[in-house]
Amino acid sequence: MTRTVDDVNVGSLLRGWRKLRGVTQLELALRADSSARHISFIETGRSTPSRSMVLHLAEQLAVPVRDRNALLMAAGYAPSYPETSLTAPAMTTLRAGLDQLLTTYEPFPALVMDGMYDVVSANKGVLMLLDGVAAHLLEPPLNAMRLTLHPRGLAPRIRNLGEWRAHLLERMDRQATLRSSDALRGLYEEVAAYPAPPGSTRTGPDGQGPAAHPYALPLRIEAGGRVLSFISTATTFNTPMDVTVSELAVETFLPADPETAAALRSLG
Repeated sequence: MTRTVDDVNVGSLLRGWRKLRGVTQLELALRADSSARHISFIETGRSTPSRSMVLHLAEQLAVPVRDRNALLMAAGYAPSYPETSLTAPAMTTLRAGLDQLLTTYEPFPALVMDGMYDVVSANKGVLMLLDGVAAHLLEPPLNAMRLTLHPRGLAPRIRNLGEWRAHLLERMDRQATLRSSDALRGLYEEVAAYPAPPGSTRTGPDGQGPAAHPYALPLRIEAGGRVLSFISTATTFNTPMDVTVSELAVETFLPADPETAAALRSLG
């Protein structure tokens, strides 16, 4: 759905997001305290929504912040959300807070990624896992998906690569759909084309399957002569008011067993 505002109007964009979310005009009208007739008029261009109505409908359809700006511009309004570079002075406090969070989490791995899974910042726990990765994969912008699934990246050391690869591809596919992002879809197609491990995509070569950690799928990776096991979490900002901030995610890796926790503390 990535288009220029010259090619579309706000009605067609809203219709696209509504269909993408699997919502009928009546359902959207009920959510937005409007009428199906009004929604139909907006989508066909017979009615021009107010600025507040555009934002209200975008909220009901869970439209990403970046695309809410596109909706506003298509309706003839100025963008509502700025897109501030992380290097800008206004982001100093945010950057400091993120850096402090990553440092505090050491020796466990943690990193910050943008909407394309490019690594914005990482702590020493992540750097510890990068031994042996091909140099070209470490050149900026360092992309977490390429780094993990490329055959010259972390993939050869991931003991349950089939499971972890399936998890990451499912995650990327879902995000590309939710954001309706051609760029993210392109990244998904690129990494999905990397060689897949032989055999089943749902079991690991070391015999560790989902039953070993029934509460969450672990990442099992060789590092420092040991097999480390992690459970990952992803955290985003609540009610972001900036495009850049809305697309940031903090990924942390929690030791999945006492052995991994002890190994990381000894290495740290």
